[in-house]
Amino acid sequence: MASPTTPIRRALPRVSALALVLLLALGASAPALAEAQDDGTVTWSVRPADASGEDGRAWVEQELDPGASATEHLAIRNFSEQEVTFRITTADAYFQENGRFSMLPSTEESVDAGTWIDVVDEVVVGAGEVEIVPFTTTVPENATPGDHAAGIAASILSQQVGEDGSSVGVESRVGFRVMTRVAGELTPSASVEAVSSEYDVSWNPLAPGDAVVRFEVVNSGNTRLMVTGTAAAGGRESAFPGPDEIDQELLPGDRRTFTVPVDDVWPLFSVPVELEVVPTVVGEGEGTPVDAVRIETGMWAIPWSQLAVLAGIALIVGSGVWGRRRSRRRIERLLAQAREEGRREAAAPTGD
Repeated sequence: MASPTTPIRRALPRVSALALVLLLALGASAPALAEAQDDGTVTWSVRPADASGEDGRAWVEQELDPGASATEHLAIRNFSEQEVTFRITTADAYFQENGRFSMLPSTEESVDAGTWIDVVDEVVVGAGEVEIVPFTTTVPENATPGDHAAGIAASILSQQVGEDGSSVGVESRVGFRVMTRVAGELTPSASVEAVSSEYDVSWNPLAPGDAVVRFEVVNSGNTRLMVTGTAAAGGRESAFPGPDEIDQELLPGDRRTFTVPVDDVWPLFSVPVELEVVPTVVGEGEGTPVDAVRIETGMWAIPWSQLAVLAGIALIVGSGVWGRRRSRRRIERLLAQAREEGRREAAAPTGD
């Protein structure tokens, strides 16, 4: 793609800003939709469907035996004011580190479920019309049991020309996920690795500090897992994901890093840390028991601000004590001098 600092003029079919930014939209909670415009841009949506039209699903879930096939449909809705030819692409899919679902770009080769889908290469959709496109998933005979993720998308290609005259091709894709569970023995499992924690002291000696617990969750089984849990430090507890965070779903073999803040932890030199990770099966077989992972560790939480206050108090008290002792010694020295002068005066001879 062109550098952000390079001015670009559009050529051939123009694509809506949303489609350009979201080169692939595979929402976890809703089908992708490119917002319609009135200025001639190409805008479209892609959603799961049956043979008669959109059926309200966000994505496709299917369970198949090795060697079996199933036919599904996608509905491509063209919001544009002109006829558009869309390319239909499929690819292996994955969850990004932030938990959002995506699929491999067309420049990367798929090796799993993205290669199981058979669909036409392209389809023409008239202005304001909807086209229903069938696609078939065929599971190989040697496919491993468990969950396999793919994505299917309708895309268009556009050309962008920079000031230097070079041409840059942009593929804009909108689609949804296709989740296939291959029948067989399900072995849901998860492990936790690389647990670490750190403490951020508050420089207000009357306020607690904050802790951060980091760890990696590995889906070591063959089913999709939703990961939740709690992290506790010094008696304070935080749940993850947080209320404003998206669900954290892991495909088989996925590894995800979690960072969980735990607020208002008092520094007690050595603070106990407890971590509980609760994986649950997603999709068919939901509710299958999966052992939770519990880890107990600890971290150093040195109360620097409190120690600084104590040092200040000790300095003040010590200064006061030293001052009193110095004053007492001075008074004792003056008294001793006065007594000595008194003795000398008493011993001196007096004249007649």
